[in-house]
Amino acid sequence: MRNRLKALFDIKLWKFLLVGVINTLIGAGIMFTLYNFAGFGYWPSSAANYLVGGIISFLLNKYFTFQNKERSFSQIIKFAGTVAISYGIGYGIARPLTSWLLSSYTAALRDNIAMLAGMCLYTGINYIGQRFFAFKEKPAPKTL
Repeated sequence: MRNRLKALFDIKLWKFLLVGVINTLIGAGIMFTLYNFAGFGYWPSSAANYLVGGIISFLLNKYFTFQNKERSFSQIIKFAGTVAISYGIGYGIARPLTSWLLSSYTAALRDNIAMLAGMCLYTGINYIGQRFFAFKEKPAPKTL
């Protein structure tokens, strides 16, 4: 158990979070601008965030965070699947939970808080998926 926790909390986590800060600045800017100023709804605004952020995230996490050298289409599919599942779970939990907890507030305030909460849930779920699925380290070949 201790080794598994060590595997989660190493330099890769800090690099992942740094990439996340970059993605957040760009993606959240897009998401909140689309929602609050361009009239887009909750789902299109948050989806635009993760479409743009997903491209940036793939490149930075593959080469900077996880230093993954694999070149395969299946890795792109794994990454996209991880992002999609993380997005669906994170935002799918955040919106109804926030709506329930903040039912007396305006829909716009609830949606903005739900998008913020969804970002946090997404980040945790996505880190685990990218680390141990999309960019999983291949074990070193055994030598005799």
